[in-house]
Amino acid sequence: MERTAVNPWSWSVELGYNQGEVVSGHTRTLYCSGQTAMSGDGEPLHAGDLAAQLALSLDNLEAVLGEADMSLANLIRLNVYTTDVDLLFQHYGVLGSRLAAAGVAPPTTMLGVTRLAIPALMVELEGTAVA
Repeated sequence: MERTAVNPWSWSVELGYNQGEVVSGHTRTLYCSGQTAMSGDGEPLHAGDLAAQLALSLDNLEAVLGEADMSLANLIRLNVYTTDVDLLFQHYGVLGSRLAAAGVAPPTTMLGVTRLAIPALMVELEGTAVA
């Protein structure tokens, strides 16, 4: 797989994401459901702790990627849904550092929402990966 960043402006790169990416040479695409701070038994965890929810949501996204023999390095698109955008920005380093460690800066959209499917959840990550 070959990735080519598309950035008509540099400001997004400084924030840890590309405006777009051209992906070629891939053979498989994985569309991930939104991943949240759910235990393996389907119970929501870390009520009121957005940083912990973000970390567990990333762990769960990595688990789905791993089941498909992929990793965060294969992530080409990330949508972030949160019930508190300002609080998410305070903890965005959790997400940014994990993506940077994987060597990726996927095009990302962040949306503030009224609530998620389970009211105790504050963040949900939806990704697309290619291999």
